[in-house]
Amino acid sequence: MDAAEFRKRGKEMVDYVADYLEKIDKRQVFPDVEPGYLRPLIPDCAPQDPESFEDVFEDIEKIIMPGVTHWHSPYFFAYFPAASSFPALLADMLCGGIGCVGFSWAASPACTELETVMLDWLGKMINLPEEFLAGKDGHGGGVIQGSASEATLISLLAARTKTIRRMQLENPDLTEADIMGRLVAYASDQAHSSVERAALIGGVKIKNVSSDDTFSVCGSALKKVLDEDTASGLIPFFFCATLGTTPCCSFDKLLELGPICNKENIWMHVDAAYAGSAFICPEFRHLLNGVEFADSFNFNPHKWLLVNFDCSAMWVKKRSDLTGAFKLEPLYLQHHHQESGLVTDYRHWQIPLGRRFRSLKLWFVLRMYGVTGLQEHIRKHVRLSHEFEHLVLQDERFEVCAEVVLGLVCFRLKGSNELNNALLKSINEAKKIHLVPCHLREKFVLRFAVCSRTVESTHVKFAWQHISQLATDLLKTWEQNHHQQ
Repeated sequence: MDAAEFRKRGKEMVDYVADYLEKIDKRQVFPDVEPGYLRPLIPDCAPQDPESFEDVFEDIEKIIMPGVTHWHSPYFFAYFPAASSFPALLADMLCGGIGCVGFSWAASPACTELETVMLDWLGKMINLPEEFLAGKDGHGGGVIQGSASEATLISLLAARTKTIRRMQLENPDLTEADIMGRLVAYASDQAHSSVERAALIGGVKIKNVSSDDTFSVCGSALKKVLDEDTASGLIPFFFCATLGTTPCCSFDKLLELGPICNKENIWMHVDAAYAGSAFICPEFRHLLNGVEFADSFNFNPHKWLLVNFDCSAMWVKKRSDLTGAFKLEPLYLQHHHQESGLVTDYRHWQIPLGRRFRSLKLWFVLRMYGVTGLQEHIRKHVRLSHEFEHLVLQDERFEVCAEVVLGLVCFRLKGSNELNNALLKSINEAKKIHLVPCHLREKFVLRFAVCSRTVESTHVKFAWQHISQLATDLLKTWEQNHHQQ
């Protein structure tokens, strides 16, 4: 394909994507395929001779689309939102076109510098404390990671290195292995599984801290575990606080937890993967109070800020904590500006070496929506979740299981877990809408997450009517079966 054909095909692809997104509500939200559906549809080996664009293009609808779960459908209410907007798609196209691998400033200066400035823009939008911003000569700063899982892992590894070095300074006889065996990380019993995974990869113990009846961790619960562990000779070094937990969007109490972590020399990482985008609205900013005590903070614009995956924003108060843990300087990666103190080499802030020019997506979206446009998007989703909550509460067969703060409603039929599992099964087998469940303590709960950029009140009402009807049908057969028994 030469440039002339690329112009033509590029326009066709833009039309295809625009049509796909514009008419996505006509497609069944969840596919009708079984595992292994794709292999028989394509050859065993790559073609020896080139094929035409038309042949490839035709196969999108034939082979790919039948197996796609339509995350941007207004009938998709599962997981958490995956952000998407036309400005972000255009920026991703430019990112692919430039095609740089921005591991250092010299590898592409614009790639590094735009990222630093965009993370400052974003930090100011959510009113992050000054120490987290790079500014002209700050000690902190932001970086784009691929996902919140990476941000948690990076902060845990940086905390581990920092603690080992501190302990060895205090007691030079201690070996790294002695310290490693005693290190303990902590997170809420509601925290995402990626926190436990970070500890597994980091080779350290991790303990759950019990959450209270609002599914939040408070200071006294953390203090209790820390006192027990310190008394038995362990070394607490890392606490991951969650703002907006995956099961029910609960918020750990940073104002209580932060001072404890600071006093005990424990790195506090704040994971606000989903909820963080809402902090651009003044009425939700109080949910971030206490972040001033944190060492690192992370949220995902690729969830709720109209920036397509992947774009996970992470800030640290002291960037030397990261670069101190991960810095290696082989000759082939060195450049003459790196010692000037004026440049950031982001390869020291992440696990991979290579990185894409992801800040272009932020730049396009922040400029073309403006803060007010993004606030409107968040507020619309929050309004719709309260509308759904209201519908649930009007039906005495159902209960709402956690406070609705942002765009997630946790609800269930009053009755057994078995009954609710059956309801979810009938919802997802009908494939009119898509939901996933969670466990809150011993209860099996359905999660209704407002996800799509184009979702409206009509879609929410449709979803509720559909769920309500399926519940009626289910309860009839359920009662009959139980009477027969």
